[in-house]
Amino acid sequence: MGTLIWLGLRAFVLSLILTPIVRDIFRVFELVDQPDSGRKTHAYPIPRVGGIAVIVSYLLASYFTPELRADSSLSLVARLLPAILIIFTTGLIDDFVSLKPWQKLVAEVVAASLAYWAGARVMNVAGQPTLGWWSFLITIFWLLACTNAFNLVDGLDGLAAGIGLVSTLTIFVGALAEGSTALCIATLPLAGCLLAFLCFNFNPATIFLGDCGSLLVGFLLGCYGVVWSQKSLTMFGMVAPLIAFSVPLLDVGLSIFRRILRGQPILSADRGHIHHRLIDRGLSHRRVVLIIYAVCGLAAVLALLQRYTSSYYLSLLVVLALAFVAWIGIGYLRYSEFTLVGRLFRVRTIHGLFDAQLAIEKFALALFGAKTVEECWDIIQRYYPNLGFVAARLQANGVLYRDWPSHVVEPDYWTVRIPFGGQDFVELARSFGSEDLHSIVAPIANMLHQTLAKHLPEKPREADVRASAAS
Repeated sequence: MGTLIWLGLRAFVLSLILTPIVRDIFRVFELVDQPDSGRKTHAYPIPRVGGIAVIVSYLLASYFTPELRADSSLSLVARLLPAILIIFTTGLIDDFVSLKPWQKLVAEVVAASLAYWAGARVMNVAGQPTLGWWSFLITIFWLLACTNAFNLVDGLDGLAAGIGLVSTLTIFVGALAEGSTALCIATLPLAGCLLAFLCFNFNPATIFLGDCGSLLVGFLLGCYGVVWSQKSLTMFGMVAPLIAFSVPLLDVGLSIFRRILRGQPILSADRGHIHHRLIDRGLSHRRVVLIIYAVCGLAAVLALLQRYTSSYYLSLLVVLALAFVAWIGIGYLRYSEFTLVGRLFRVRTIHGLFDAQLAIEKFALALFGAKTVEECWDIIQRYYPNLGFVAARLQANGVLYRDWPSHVVEPDYWTVRIPFGGQDFVELARSFGSEDLHSIVAPIANMLHQTLAKHLPEKPREADVRASAAS
C-alpha cells in the first residue's frame, strides 16, 4: 500500500510541476486556443495542450517505480504503451492542424487494435463469453466510444479532467477491493496527474487538456474499464464500467442520436452537449461543472455498489435506478429533437398524420379530375373542412364563389391566399389556437399571432388619434 501511495504522490508532484511549465512555454510561442462567439467561451487565449504534462507525468511516475522494473507482469502501462503513444500523438496533431474526423477515427482504431492485442479485451457480455472476432469488434467499439466520449465532454473548464478523475478513482477502488495490483498501479498515478492538472484547469482555467489530453484520458479509462470487467464472469460484467463512465457515454450517445435526427454528420461539432444545455438553462460554468461532478460521483457509488453486491436483484435495481435518473435528466435538458420525436410517436399524432395525408391525397385526386371552375369550387367546398379550414372562397374569371360564414372575421382567424393568375385566387381561413398535428402553416400562424399580439403596442384609441392630429 505504501508503494501505491508513493506512486500516486509522485505522479501528482510531477504533474503539478510540469503543467505550468507546459502552459508557459506554449503561451510564449502563442500556441493557444482562441476564443470565439460560439462553442469556445473562454475570455482570453489559453494553451490547449495540457495532455503533454499529463502523459509525461504519468509515464515518468509509472516507469520509475522499482516494483515495475522487477516484475514486468505488473506493468499494464508498459503493455499498452504503443497504443497510448498513437492515441496521444493523434490528439496532439489534431490540436495543431485539425485532422479530419475519418483520419482521427483510423488512428483510434489502430490504437484500439493494439490495446486489444495487449490484453485489454471484452471477455464476456451479459454473462456470455465473447470469442474471436466478436471480442475484437466489441472491444474496438467500446474503446472508440470511451475515447470520443471524453473528447466530446471536454467543453468547460475542468470538466473532462474532473470526470476522468472520478472515473479513475472508481476503477482504482474496485481494483483495490479485488486485489488487482496491476490495475491499481495503472490507475492511481493517472488519478494523481489529473488531480494536479485540475489545479490549473478548473474554472478559471489557465490551460486546457486539448485533444491530446482528452483522447488520452478516455482511451486509458476505456482500457482500464475493460481490464476491470475481466474479473467478473456474471451477466453484469461490463455494467460497472458503463455506470462509471455513464455521463460522458450518455453525452456521446445523445449527440449521435440528435445529429441523426437532424441529418447532420455524426462527427460534426455543435452546441448541444449536456454542459451546453445546462448553461442554456441559466447556470454558471462553475455550477454546471460541479453538478456534473456530483452526478459522476453518484454514478461511481452506484457502479461500485452494483459490482460488489451479492444480490442479483440489487444489481438490477441499481441499473434501473440509473436509467430512471438518466431519463429524468434528459427531460430536464429539454432537447427539442427528443420532444418532437416523442410527439410524433404518440398514437394520436400518428392518427392525425395519417388522416391528414389521406385527406390531402383524396383532395388532390378529386381536384386533378375537375374540368371546370364550378367543379373545382365544388371540390374545394367538399374537402376544405377535412383539411382543417373553416371558410373558403374562390375568385376566377371575375366571379367570386364564397363559403364564408359571417363570424369568420379578424382578429380571431387567419387566412392563406393562393393566387393563380391575374386577379384570381383561392383563400382559406382557420381560427387561431386550433390544434393542428400535420400542418406547418398553422403552428407558424399561431405563433406569430400570439407573439405579435402580446408584444405590439395596443392600437391608439380614436380620441388619442384625434388629439395627435390636432397637435
